[in-house]
Amino acid sequence: MDIFDVAQDATQIATATNKSDYWYIYPSLTIHKLPDKLLLHIFSFLKHQELGKVARVCKKWRLLAYDPRLWKSVSLRPEYGGLHVHYVDALLTLIGIRFGATMKYIELPCELITSPVLHDLANKCPNLAYMTLDFANAMQLHDFNDLNAFPCNLRSLCICLSEVIFLEGFMRRIYSCLSSLEVLHLIGTLENVGCKDKRCPSCESSMRTFDEAVEGTFEMSMEAEEDIYEVINIGKIKAHTPNLRIVNMYGITFIDDSHIELLTSNCIHIETLALNFCLRVKGSSFKSLVQRCKKLKTLLLQHTGVEDHHMMAVPWETSIISELDLTSTELSTECLENILLRMPGFTFLALGYCEFFSDRILDHLSQKGKFNNLKALDISHTHALSENAIYQFLQSHGHHLTGLMCCGKPKLTENFWLNVIGFLTSIRICVLGTANGWFLRIQSKVHIDQVIEGFAQNCSRLERLEIQWDPDTIRFSDKSNKFVDHIRLRCPHLKSLTLSDGEYYEMVKSNFERADRLKVVRTTTNYCTSIVSLLNCYKDLLFN
Repeated sequence: MDIFDVAQDATQIATATNKSDYWYIYPSLTIHKLPDKLLLHIFSFLKHQELGKVARVCKKWRLLAYDPRLWKSVSLRPEYGGLHVHYVDALLTLIGIRFGATMKYIELPCELITSPVLHDLANKCPNLAYMTLDFANAMQLHDFNDLNAFPCNLRSLCICLSEVIFLEGFMRRIYSCLSSLEVLHLIGTLENVGCKDKRCPSCESSMRTFDEAVEGTFEMSMEAEEDIYEVINIGKIKAHTPNLRIVNMYGITFIDDSHIELLTSNCIHIETLALNFCLRVKGSSFKSLVQRCKKLKTLLLQHTGVEDHHMMAVPWETSIISELDLTSTELSTECLENILLRMPGFTFLALGYCEFFSDRILDHLSQKGKFNNLKALDISHTHALSENAIYQFLQSHGHHLTGLMCCGKPKLTENFWLNVIGFLTSIRICVLGTANGWFLRIQSKVHIDQVIEGFAQNCSRLERLEIQWDPDTIRFSDKSNKFVDHIRLRCPHLKSLTLSDGEYYEMVKSNFERADRLKVVRTTTNYCTSIVSLLNCYKDLLFN
């Protein structure tokens, strides 16, 4: 049985003219005759909820659907699309008969984090390497006094913290099992943080990954400043995790520079440090960080409280940092020029919402060769950058850029993009346009067809494109479908085309749906494109 048998049956049915002909009505090859190995591969594309339905078809499919090889990665958090297990006893049974030695990844909500569950995972899942423990919604912890076993071969551990539940009693029982950790995620809560941007991560209905948590501006309320508890002991964690390479502390209200000092005193192999939305981090610990962690390549500081004098005191010239995110920080022009020019060079640079990043800094960085290996750049909402400076930069370096975010700049309209798209021959991710044009009183209209045609002709590697102009700003015609056809056919790798909700969006969406590409076209209301997927360590930075 091979592909030729399938093709022969399909041809016979397609050319059948006599409905009474048994041979045409009942092909010789049916799904029941497919080998188990092939069916198992087909089932691997289904979600676990669908596997539960498939298991009801027949005994053969039940055995295949419950094959442990299909249950290597399991999420038990229904709020993130995972399975819902009502009872701990049911989970213990699943661990024994369905998960077993093949399991590599599991996510547990707070109600299922108990001593018996952790014992079984440690004893029956020796290959478990990735674990998420979600305490974010916990009101009370289980008793862990009898906890004496924990998975000891973990490569990555993600702990979602609660604001009021102290985890030291639990952590004390597992410290000795964390020596193998290379990736650590500590995820805080953002409920007490006020958002000023509707497209920030806390407002995203589909915030599932690190790259979707990319935009927004947060300010702590006075109540949040008064009631902050250190719910996990960073000092004890660092003493038991000497092999950490990647540390992601996201939106944790109590994290400050003293915790970074503690972490770097023992974890000298850190290559990536992400402190996004840790508002108490000022930068005083970065001097020790750079001096101790000689392998540090990626530093992500989106919306932290870094200050000029601390940042300028760091010996950046001795570091090997090539990926830097300073989005939504309030560093001055002098500070930005000082630190960026002293760094060895960049492959990834994010400076969105940095109001003081100017033409002079961009020009000096280009002259010093800091952009020779640049792959991704975010200069969104940098109002001090002029149109001419951006044009000259893209003319010189656009050919090797794979990611570019240049939105929120009303002066960059149709003519600018028609002139620079030809330079972006290697681009994979691009974000352009300006949202809320009615508020900014944008008078000129944008002929969207020409922009789409420019990407279709010059950017064959394009994977993600976001155009933020409002429906009132763009102009299109009855012939626009022709240009949409061009980008759909000439950009075969296009996975996401994000547009502002309106008549043009509906037209583009229907065009792609007719070509059976249902999930490509999206709205800026529910989706936010970012270049963080171009980070070298992006896969290890994913959480939730």
